[in-house]
Amino acid sequence: MRTNRRQFFNATGSFLVAGSLPLASSQSKEPPALLPIVDTHQHLWDLDRFQPPWLKDAPPILAKSYVTKDYLAATAGVNLTQAVYMEIDVAPRQQLQEAEHVIALSRSEKHPTSAAVISGRPNSPQFESYIQRFKDVSEIKGIRQVLHVDSAARGLCLEPTFVRSMQLLGKLGKSFDLCMRPTELSDGKKLAAQCPDTRFIIDHCGNADPKAFLRDGTDEKPWHQPDQWKRDMDALAGLPNTICKISGIVARAPKGWSAEHLAPIIDFCLLQFGPERVVFGGDWPVCLLGSPYANWVSALKEVISQRAQKEQRQLLHDNAVRLYGLG
Repeated sequence: MRTNRRQFFNATGSFLVAGSLPLASSQSKEPPALLPIVDTHQHLWDLDRFQPPWLKDAPPILAKSYVTKDYLAATAGVNLTQAVYMEIDVAPRQQLQEAEHVIALSRSEKHPTSAAVISGRPNSPQFESYIQRFKDVSEIKGIRQVLHVDSAARGLCLEPTFVRSMQLLGKLGKSFDLCMRPTELSDGKKLAAQCPDTRFIIDHCGNADPKAFLRDGTDEKPWHQPDQWKRDMDALAGLPNTICKISGIVARAPKGWSAEHLAPIIDFCLLQFGPERVVFGGDWPVCLLGSPYANWVSALKEVISQRAQKEQRQLLHDNAVRLYGLG
């Protein structure tokens, strides 16, 4: 299956509900002090500075600038302590400019951004010289290339040059974010198995689609079948160099969604990867396709509310600090 960003936005845009959804409710009592949150998937784009090509196909809610002041407003009240910037798929000519920009953000005390995952093209002959620029830059934690767009055909991540680039990342102590079609997760497993010294972060629960788990079905065709996704995520979880990012799924949630719609995906990922190999990602502002930031956090807290507070804290904060080497 080939899915480009236009198809993604067509699928998700119909779920955008006017105004804010009611905050997810929970029978459990909120602890006296909110657990701290590290957001490992923070997008920012200033259209006066960067012009990501994919935004021309995006819904109006995304086709505008989102900068730090907007992020601070969106995350008010959730006890956010730090954020890890996630690349925004800029044109290759702007990759270095984006990297330099987010390094400056990460070094500024005026921003919650404290580290970054930057854009790169691992199948390019120039990738080694590009990434070597950042080998001693502690703020740069890893690389991502979005693999679910038309320009990234199936099998790209298994090309010899791509695999060697992944192995180089491991030698440099950098990670790679796997953001791929959920029907191609088996390729991600093959890649991670060839690069045991490189950490692979599986974005958005393997791009799981909540509609695939609806009992009554939906008019929208889900992106994958639940059994196939479970099988491939289980295989990825069996590798010690993978972690799962609990993020992104709310952007595909059906209209009128509740925490119950997200629970099958979240619970499965937490079970398979265990409490020490999961991290939280806000995926703001893309999450606005399905929910305001605070509602997404509230729904996640509802799903995990019966788990030990230590495990909740690991997911929301501690694992990110440890795995990303944050101060």
